[in-house]
Amino acid sequence: MNIHNFYAGPAILPKQVFQKSADAILNFNDSGLSILEISHRSKDFVEVMEKTNSMVKELLSVPEDYEVLFLTGGASSQFYMTSMNLLNNDDTAAFVDTGTWSTKAIKEAKHFGNIEVIASSADTGYTTIPTIDGETKDFKFVHITTNNTIYGTQYANIPSVNAPLIGDMSSDIFSRPLDVSKFDLIYAGAQKNLGPAGVTLVIVKKDILGKVDRDIPTMLDYNTHIKKGSSFNTPPVFPIFVSMLSLEWLKENGGVAGAEKRNLEKSSLLYKAIDDNDLFNTPVQGADRSKMNVVFKLNDDGLEDAFLAAAASANCVGVKGHRSVGGFRASIYNAMEKASVEALANVINDFKG
Repeated sequence: MNIHNFYAGPAILPKQVFQKSADAILNFNDSGLSILEISHRSKDFVEVMEKTNSMVKELLSVPEDYEVLFLTGGASSQFYMTSMNLLNNDDTAAFVDTGTWSTKAIKEAKHFGNIEVIASSADTGYTTIPTIDGETKDFKFVHITTNNTIYGTQYANIPSVNAPLIGDMSSDIFSRPLDVSKFDLIYAGAQKNLGPAGVTLVIVKKDILGKVDRDIPTMLDYNTHIKKGSSFNTPPVFPIFVSMLSLEWLKENGGVAGAEKRNLEKSSLLYKAIDDNDLFNTPVQGADRSKMNVVFKLNDDGLEDAFLAAAASANCVGVKGHRSVGGFRASIYNAMEKASVEALANVINDFKG
């Protein structure tokens, strides 16, 4: 049975990645050992770490003055780790509020300095991407969330600011070409477009570090992990290995430019089905529509169970919307095949209520 997995995360990965991962669990590199039990100091895993690091740099054209790190704690740990490393108590950082995840980041950042929300889409129910108006040069940094999984919005273009820019890219990293030099720090949980849950990617410009007055705990200092090549403590070996396999697959399939082309095709197909059926609507319009998380609703809430049953009969799972907003959500990350999107689009096209 071919299941079409639209869950927001942990999310779908390429089939060849699953197979290679399964093989490595039984016997990694013909060592007679499982990838789950090899030493993180072993030559075999050091090669995995180095290759994963270099592939991130290659696929995203990361400039030489940046470091790539693989950390634990999820993107949620970066909500406080970024401000702890970059923000003094009397400094002010700017945040753009585009929904749940940016709100959580704002809450954590307040522990380490002053926070100003310089733009928000709360007044539209987070169905738009707000414009940053005004000067930003006096802020220690500006923080944005590039894609919003719950509300289905995404920056079509990265805003230009004249302060260091931090981006939470947990749900759209590697989905399109990226000018890393626009950012001073990028972080992303792996479990959408990179690998399984358990590892967090951080790309940081080295010269922004080491400038705060506070004493940072060893494990929460980015410089600790830079000096030790992401292996100060035992890194998440298996998630990093699977991420390496996923990046290999991405490179084999046209890199991030190829991913962008496929993601545009898939999202356009799904949005068209929604727009063409008068029973449905999506609250997000125009360029703000996410190419990763398509959020939509029925005009008659009483038909929701019938639609979910129709989706289930077509083997489409994970389409129920986030509990905070209701409706439906189709997460169509890099590894989602067009045939799966077509299956859900057919359900929408054929649904009569």
